[in-house]
Amino acid sequence: MTHESYHIYGEDRPSRWIITIDHARNTVPSEVNGGDLGLAAKDMERHIAYDIGALGVGLKLGELMNAPVIASNFSRLVIDPNRGPNDPTLIMRLYDGTLIPANADIDDVEEERRKECYYSPYHQALNKLADSRDDPIIVAMHSFSPQLNGKAPRPWEIAILHAAHDRRNLGPHVIKRLEGEGDLNVGDNEPYHGHLPGDSVDRVALQKDRMNALIEVRQDLIVDEPGQHAWAERLAPVLTDALDQSGY
Repeated sequence: MTHESYHIYGEDRPSRWIITIDHARNTVPSEVNGGDLGLAAKDMERHIAYDIGALGVGLKLGELMNAPVIASNFSRLVIDPNRGPNDPTLIMRLYDGTLIPANADIDDVEEERRKECYYSPYHQALNKLADSRDDPIIVAMHSFSPQLNGKAPRPWEIAILHAAHDRRNLGPHVIKRLEGEGDLNVGDNEPYHGHLPGDSVDRVALQKDRMNALIEVRQDLIVDEPGQHAWAERLAPVLTDALDQSGY
């Protein structure tokens, strides 16, 4: 049986908004080293394997905004859908101090197989979903670790990533709207900088002049369903207001 590389929820919802969750799950397909990357179970539950809480936030946000949601069904350690196909970090050998045994000696044949079976079908489905909407708005839902090994704690509750050259980026409008609430430390291209060439938002939005926003919520705030739903309920009006304020 072929592994399903993605799931789409609410595909028939009519909204222009499309919620994407690139790092939704920590699933390792059985065809990849027997479904085991060689990591301890506790490591597969860490942020290195998936974006903790992002799926729950994204699914609830999709419900609230009457928008379809597309979520990957493979761990970012199998292959990272938020990297360009030629990015050297597409398949990680080492992540936040943890070696990935099943990736250490991966050859070109296995890399191409993972692209063909998991990476490409996800992106093809995402593009098909976006093409089915008039002037779609892509909302990429992610989460970030409160602290990396050996690094300082990250103070932001939420962060918005955006590319300076993107003329239809909702990011700055979302940041302004969030800061207006007065009780949040909002990261502006923190703890990461903008977009990478060939990443998911670049491919489905920037290269096609589509409106977009990339949202990162700190993982300790969304580890359970109440936290996930609370953040989705907070973000839905923020996004709607930011769109109104943008004039796009």
